[in-house]
Amino acid sequence: MLKPKRLFPGDKIAIISPSWGGPFCFHHIYEDGLDFIKNELNLEIVEFPTARMNPKILHDNPELRAKDINDAFADKSIKGIICTIGGNDSIRILKYLNMNIITSNPKILIGYSDNTTLLTYLNLHGIITYYGSGVMAGYSHINCFPKAITEYKKVLFTDEAYELLPFTEWADSYKNWDDVSNRKQVTEILIDNTGHHWLNKNGKTNGKIWGGCIEVLNMMNGTFAWPNVEFFSGKILMLETSEDKPSPEQVGFILRNYGIQGILQSISGLLIAKPKSYSDLEKKELEDEVIKIVINEFSCTHLNIISNIDFGHTDPRHIIPLGINIELDSLKEHLTFTESLFL
Repeated sequence: MLKPKRLFPGDKIAIISPSWGGPFCFHHIYEDGLDFIKNELNLEIVEFPTARMNPKILHDNPELRAKDINDAFADKSIKGIICTIGGNDSIRILKYLNMNIITSNPKILIGYSDNTTLLTYLNLHGIITYYGSGVMAGYSHINCFPKAITEYKKVLFTDEAYELLPFTEWADSYKNWDDVSNRKQVTEILIDNTGHHWLNKNGKTNGKIWGGCIEVLNMMNGTFAWPNVEFFSGKILMLETSEDKPSPEQVGFILRNYGIQGILQSISGLLIAKPKSYSDLEKKELEDEVIKIVINEFSCTHLNIISNIDFGHTDPRHIIPLGINIELDSLKEHLTFTESLFL
């Protein structure tokens, strides 16, 4: 796997919109995210043409979005790339990517949700990518979560060991973006339901982590961007649900598909993110559905299965390096990356 070089204060960061043109619609939210990247992370912002582009133009021209990605990787002065926000159609840009340019110039790429297509596709081509907050959905409200700011700086700028520890405070939603007075505010800071839930334990397992938003992965399933079953051998599969809030039964349908493909039998661990907008009852139903499909239907008792992890559509979220080895220790209930995330 190709690891990009780590970031240093003052590095240039490309800002792109490979999915929806959120900055055009909510420029104040976008500016708040840029402010954090510039002033808290001390990175130099370089906005590429798609960053503030009209959403209709972005939707109608997927090749323009791909061009920004190709150009950002080709630009030697750019040390990292951060996506503005998710969306629902970035799979349309993949055929326009210049993989020769991208694989010849590995660099940090951070995004989540619909950016799953881009992150996993590049990972299939051998590049470590990073599942994490976007400029708008994440960095624009991160001032609410000081512990997450500390974690981000540690992950991006140091070589310290990285263990996924539950955030002690979290939020399920932002205040209405239409009201400018709501900027940088979440609806409520929550302190309950902050621990990891070990649904199945089987000693220590480890493997390279891969995955993303389960609805986006479902859109990729069966296309040229979907890996063959051999790819999943020994992987730790991570799955999270979007703000569209698929029902526990719908998540079960997708897991059943993975079982029929032989994916569940091939992986060495399964991580489920804290789901956005679920009631406590629905969270329990989701965990019951995972056990029903993975353990009862497909007898995958070899898996460590952990849910309620902070990498989904709730805030704050961890930075998850796709393609880096992670150890799941069920005795100590630790989730620890066992290698450096960068060169």
